[in-house]
This record gives sequence, structure tokens and C-alpha cells, in this order.
Amino acid sequence: MKRKNNNNILRFLKLIYLKLFRIHDTPQKIALGVGIGVFLGIIPGTGPIAAVFMAFLLRANRAAALLGSLLTNTWLSIVTFLLSIKIGASIMRVDGQDVQRNWVQFLKDFKIITLFKLTTLKIILPVIIGYLVVGFCLGLIVYLVALSIITQIKHENKNRINISC
Repeated sequence: MKRKNNNNILRFLKLIYLKLFRIHDTPQKIALGVGIGVFLGIIPGTGPIAAVFMAFLLRANRAAALLGSLLTNTWLSIVTFLLSIKIGASIMRVDGQDVQRNWVQFLKDFKIITLFKLTTLKIILPVIIGYLVVGFCLGLIVYLVALSIITQIKHENKNRINISC
């Protein structure tokens, strides 16, 4: 059973590799698409549709944006949530543990009307700022890594084609 799961994971990773590196677009547009997808995949309430739309607006590769979004959407949610609280609280100079406790309480007693209270803003704003910072940083890192890898692979493929001709 475990061997079958390993084979499925390897096949999935190979599929991602093939989808990403066989896209006929510039390495910059592909990497930008993946970076946008990762950024929007991390931020709650956004996801694949937002990633494709943003890639369309920025003229990045939409398939790469979709793939980046699907790779990060929900998979990293617990880690990014906690990291976002810490970073957002630090930026706003408030206690991160208070924000986390208040956030949990806010979710337990959630009512639409509470979204409009000023005290709710003190709970939500650090988390939103944290998510924006975490998403931007991870998106930028993924963009730079993807750009480097895609450029190298496309260059190797071009050299291989030139040698065989």
C-alpha cells in the first residue's frame, strides 16, 4: 500500500514537472505565473480563480499561476496562519498570542455583524498584513527559484536540439 502511494506521489510530481517545463512561454512569464499562484494560494479567500485572473491581468502564464495556486492552496494553511499572526502582530506591534487567542474566539462566536466592529479590525488586520507579507515573500522566492530552474532547463533543451540538428 505504501509503495503504491509513493508511486502516485512520484507520478504527480513528474506530471507537475512536465506541465510546468513544457509550457511554450518565456521563463519570466512562467515563473511570474507560478509566483502569483503561490501568493494567491496562500492568502485565504483567494485561490485558483483569483490566480488565473491576476495572471491574465499581469500577462503572466495562466496555467503556471493555476498550478502554483493549487500547490499551495490549503496545504500550507496551518503553517501560514501561525506565521502570519506572528509577522502581522510584530509589524503592528501587538502581542501575537493575544491576536491568536482573539482570532480563535472570533471564529467560535462568528457573526456577520461583528465584522463591522472596530475591535474586530484589531483582530483581523494583523492577520491580513501577515498573510500579505508571507504570501509576497513565498511568491517572490518561488518566482526566483522557478525562473532559475526554467531558464536553465529551457537553455539545456535548446542546446540539445541544436546539437542534434
